[in-house]
Amino acid sequence: MDPTRHSHQGLRIGNIDELCSHGLKDLRADALAIAQVGLAACDGFKATVDAVSLTGNGVAISGRELALKPGARVVVLGAGKATLPIAEALEAVLGERIDAGAVILRRGEVADLEHIEVYIADHPLPSRESVTGALRLEALANQVGADDLVLACFTGGSSALACLPPEGITFEDKRLLHEILLGSGMPIAEVNSVRKHVSRIKGGRLAERIAPARIVNLTVSDVAGDVLDVLTDLTVPDTSTVADAVSVLHDYGLWEQLPNSITGFLHTQRAESPDLDGVDITTEILVGGVGVCELMSEEARTRGYAPVVLTTTLEGEAREMGRFIADMALSSANSSYPFSPGTVLLGCGSENAVAISNKGAFGNGGPCQEAALAAAMELDGSQIVALFMDTDGSDGGTDAAGAIADGSTTNRAAEADLDLRRALMQHAAKEPLERLGDLIFSGATGTNVNDLFVVVIGGKES
Repeated sequence: MDPTRHSHQGLRIGNIDELCSHGLKDLRADALAIAQVGLAACDGFKATVDAVSLTGNGVAISGRELALKPGARVVVLGAGKATLPIAEALEAVLGERIDAGAVILRRGEVADLEHIEVYIADHPLPSRESVTGALRLEALANQVGADDLVLACFTGGSSALACLPPEGITFEDKRLLHEILLGSGMPIAEVNSVRKHVSRIKGGRLAERIAPARIVNLTVSDVAGDVLDVLTDLTVPDTSTVADAVSVLHDYGLWEQLPNSITGFLHTQRAESPDLDGVDITTEILVGGVGVCELMSEEARTRGYAPVVLTTTLEGEAREMGRFIADMALSSANSSYPFSPGTVLLGCGSENAVAISNKGAFGNGGPCQEAALAAAMELDGSQIVALFMDTDGSDGGTDAAGAIADGSTTNRAAEADLDLRRALMQHAAKEPLERLGDLIFSGATGTNVNDLFVVVIGGKES
């Protein structure tokens, strides 16, 4: 494979012209251009090519050479929404030096890998194919020798794509656990504190099988604060305990909703994560929210705006985050506090959640779409544009990456007889945004640096 090309080359928002055809057109064009720069900066392929090289004695990662003894193998293992570009880059750089490997990708992704096996599964809820792929990862981990090098490319989404319930828990019960957790609205770190303890490979268990071989994690950060055991929890030490998992489930009132197989398992020693002291593990974060925000800031300046990176770690209920950011922008537009008109508020790497009360509501919208709807209701009549998108291209499991809203959105919705408040309360944001022509489409990007937002603050409406 040509190291300059890959299947997701040129990550792009595909419907910019449509999104700029209505509403506050000029401000929308600026917001979308800035977001486009941010999306392009999330390219894990380029970051991997820049970080990994083949040397005469082994493999170098970010300038540090990992010498390999004669006969030592290089094995690639991975799963996640940003895993394909990393795997493609590893094949482009290392070629036949890769001796074995397997990655689990999201359904809809197309891979042409020569040295790495490809499995396809589902997200955000696991499917039986998730188990098939996870079994292959486990088998390859068991075959690794002490002198081998494992390049682990686990990225956001691996919890669903690589799903292997422990003995005594059925796939159906494990899938139900995922559905309950994802519908709870809890932060991803708390979701994972539970999932890691109800697994045969998570919580560092895959790393335990790989040891004593060396492990280098190559990942793209989709977690606020770049917390490693949330980013790539199969192959790093777990910082949570079973007691943490049980506490989270009780705090959110979920314990009684779980199957007996899971609550029973959490009372056994098998639920504890392994001690990985002494295992040779290093982690390279290839792409993160800070770097993405820096490049978006540069684009904002070239367009005459003053950029403010508001956060790279914001987490919370999507509609509350949408309202909060919109209120800050509105205050700035009307009274120049806390920022002046002509400011662009930026963020990337944060993650919003949605608490879903009714089972089966996945696919009616997503956190970024809800944030955009909530922002629209605050921005009525203003000269402000707010854009929220998931950099993986699939917000809440939908085919939309997110949405854009501005001070004209509520008026346009009223003219179309759309009830935005009702849609927001019913977690059904997609339909009204689709009818307004305000959904953002990028297709599957092959990356995941979590949620990105761009808010362009004009002044008072003239």
